[in-house]
Amino acid sequence: MEYRLLGKTDEKIPTIGMGTWAMGNRLSGQERSMELEALRRGMDLGMTLIDTAEMYGYGKSERLVAEAVADRRNEVLIATKVSPEHFHYDDVLKSCEASLQRLAVKQIDLYQLHWPNPRIPIRETMRAMEQLVNQGKIRYIGLSNFSVEQTMDAQESLSKNEVVSNQVRYSLTSRSIEHSLFPYCEREKITIIAYSPLDTGKISSQIPKTITEKYKMTQAQIMLNWVTRKDSVVAIPKAAHLKHVEENAESIARRLSSEDYEILSRIFG
Repeated sequence: MEYRLLGKTDEKIPTIGMGTWAMGNRLSGQERSMELEALRRGMDLGMTLIDTAEMYGYGKSERLVAEAVADRRNEVLIATKVSPEHFHYDDVLKSCEASLQRLAVKQIDLYQLHWPNPRIPIRETMRAMEQLVNQGKIRYIGLSNFSVEQTMDAQESLSKNEVVSNQVRYSLTSRSIEHSLFPYCEREKITIIAYSPLDTGKISSQIPKTITEKYKMTQAQIMLNWVTRKDSVVAIPKAAHLKHVEENAESIARRLSSEDYEILSRIFG
């Protein structure tokens, strides 16, 4: 597994992590067991960045993560998110406390603002985030779905901490961030955490067969390889089945050549 630095910190995180959207919401015990097995297998393979949110299944995803990492807390970097309706100062503190309880941990590694909320002053929200850092309840502050301007406002609202990441939709087939957000984050050393890197399972048949055969990779692996080409990006594909987890982990065992990277970029540009 490759590892990259988180923002301007010395924290090393895996290039391929794991997302948990819609996980933990299964009705049957068998399905839950499969999800737990997938998360634990992912950790075995080095995918030790696990991302969740209080919004996912109304906390059920966080509880699933808690069960998966119960005896391996020191091996993983847990990222979760506070919902935008909870951006008032006291609500941020309460949401964090609730997430800590559901995750069964004393500290959240990366706490992210899930979506911008223009109705609540960002300075109030970031004051709460810094208070959580001061209290030792979170280690790093991140954003999700923030534009360049919103990211700048968030950073300027912090008195002594840095925004380390911005989690956004990014894939071979969804590239709107490349116009302004991507270069800004690269320049400011803010890690891009790519969610839906497989375009929510819509694996593109436009990937040339010559490329998949050349690298002996599936189309999904090619997509993950492409999206994590640059050092400023890590990806968090969701995988609830062992086969897909193992497929994701192997996606960067070797790298696309510059020529093939550019070919794919032009096809989907």
